[in-house]
Amino acid sequence: MHETATTERIDQATEAETPVLDVRNLKKHFPIERGFLRRVVGHVKAVDDVSFTLRAGETLGLVGESGCGKTTTARVILRALDPTAGSILFRTESGETIDVATLGPGELKALRRQMQMIFQDPYSSLNPRMPIIDLVAEPLRAHGWGRRACEDRVAEVLELVGLDPQYMRRYPHAFSGGQRQRIGIARALALSPSLVVADEPVSALDVSIQAQILNLLEEMQKRLGLTYLFITHDLSVVRYVCTRVAVMYVGKLVELAETDTLFDRPMHPYTAALLAAVPDLDPHRGWLGETLTGEVADPSKEHAGCPFAPRCKHAIDLCRHEPPPLENKAPDGSPAHQAACHRVGEIDLRA
Repeated sequence: MHETATTERIDQATEAETPVLDVRNLKKHFPIERGFLRRVVGHVKAVDDVSFTLRAGETLGLVGESGCGKTTTARVILRALDPTAGSILFRTESGETIDVATLGPGELKALRRQMQMIFQDPYSSLNPRMPIIDLVAEPLRAHGWGRRACEDRVAEVLELVGLDPQYMRRYPHAFSGGQRQRIGIARALALSPSLVVADEPVSALDVSIQAQILNLLEEMQKRLGLTYLFITHDLSVVRYVCTRVAVMYVGKLVELAETDTLFDRPMHPYTAALLAAVPDLDPHRGWLGETLTGEVADPSKEHAGCPFAPRCKHAIDLCRHEPPPLENKAPDGSPAHQAACHRVGEIDLRA
């Protein structure tokens, strides 16, 4: 009896520690075609060997400059794009772990009830010719819900995100930008997913509305037990909502750490430069003059060493000839802090 109870506790602890999402060596390469015969002459490595985990109930921020591969990573994880290589291990509500990268169309449709996306632009992501009830009910109908059940569920999720259900028969043009994004959130939550990918959900909104939407997302996470992959280029938003942060540069992860650790002790010069770009009311704070200069590396070309080396003032000969692996650089006993930099420990990037 005692042994059975102990075994059950161990099984429950193991299940709690199992990540909801485990991305391993994910790659997405787009072919470059030229000539009349459209021969492939190269590849754009939009996502190149990306690995990370996402625990239940947390928010992982995926940040970087425009064009670094953030949105492509999200679309590959949701299988809006097929991966070139790698695995996407997702733990379903039943506790089973499946590789999303290997699923066929029928299996994907069943799985998408548990994985949904909030899009960046609330103006272009809502069909202007469809009333709100049809927009929010679209994923419900795709999974076989009846008309009456759809209407009841739409009313429920609209009320959940702070909108009056009596307006469900109006069209998107009758709503403000913040209200439209609430409609987009309601559509993503209609099927009660466990994983939500938020692709820059506040970047197209007025600053006065951004905090309302972020507070709503945080409230929904607590109430519904959601897990977020939060994509953004705004580090001030990241510090407000994210549990951990993954920094991308030209399709690769260069740093991954808990939010407070990354903001207080960045280990990669690129991360420090991004932090230096965040406006600060204190004129005496800074990140030791870290600034971004030069052009972003070309993802269609091979890089002998670190892709950030041409823009890094700390780069040495080793950086230009040998790519640094993403490794845990945290002191013993500290939370994991991964960085892809040869000079961690040699340079101080703190203010």
